[in-house]
Amino acid sequence: MTDRLDLDVVLNDLPHWRAEAGDRPAIRRDLKFADFNAAFGFMTRVALHADKADHHPEWSNVYDGVQIVLTTHDAGGVTHKDVTLARFIDEAAAAMGGK
Repeated sequence: MTDRLDLDVVLNDLPHWRAEAGDRPAIRRDLKFADFNAAFGFMTRVALHADKADHHPEWSNVYDGVQIVLTTHDAGGVTHKDVTLARFIDEAAAAMGGK
């Protein structure tokens, strides 16, 4: 099992993320892109990376918006896997115009 991290420490290192409300520790980021194509392109880029890492986000998309929640289910909270994926998401969002 992967070790859970302290959510406050994680959020100090990830300024674009916030704690997700709910019954398990998780982090969340909401993004806006220029249009649907840009949002979908971003999701594709993240999906390819996440699949290689075998760690997948919970997410949804409506037109130009993408909502992402990260948690490690088998650890019951946020782990290094989530932090690593969040950092990739931040880099991909910045490169693709996400705000």
